[in-house]
Amino acid sequence: MNSTGVDADDLDPDAVLWVRGVNYLAGWRDASQALAELTDVLPSAGIDTTGAQLRASTGADGSGQVRLELTPSATREIALPARVATARLRRTG
Repeated sequence: MNSTGVDADDLDPDAVLWVRGVNYLAGWRDASQALAELTDVLPSAGIDTTGAQLRASTGADGSGQVRLELTPSATREIALPARVATARLRRTG
């Protein structure tokens, strides 16, 4: 047994990473489709995605997740159009 309390010889990675009966593939597909939509629209909106890391994944419950990692400058590029759109919605609403 190591310092984490886990006996490496008895460790089954599949039992730790996957839960039987959870449809991870469906969640990943959903996240992949959403990621493709986001990947298409960001450059169309004039947002430089050079510093972005986008990944489709799933949560422990099998739900899809899109992970978006940005540099501070890329984050600001996304925040500006979001602020503009929010201001427009407030004026018309």
